Amino acid sequence: MALTEVIDEHFLSRYRALLDAEDAAFDELEHCYEDGDRAHWEADLRAWTTAVQKRMAYLMRRSVDMTSAGVPPLITLPA
Repeated sequence: MALTEVIDEHFLSRYRALLDAEDAAFDELEHCYEDGDRAHWEADLRAWTTAVQKRMAYLMRRSVDMTSAGVPPLITLPA
């Protein structure tokens, strides 16, 4: 399906929320790394990878093929 057929106001709103959640999770992960906080690192890494997976799953459910849009495949994230 062409991107122009998928993107509408609802899509953009939901995708922005997913990006914001991913950004917030990454910020927490980054702070743990900078502070050397191993106790919270694993939980924050899981939270960030979960946020990334949710964003990618949303794109797949909406039939957005990122490879045809010129985006290279993602690295498989640890579970």
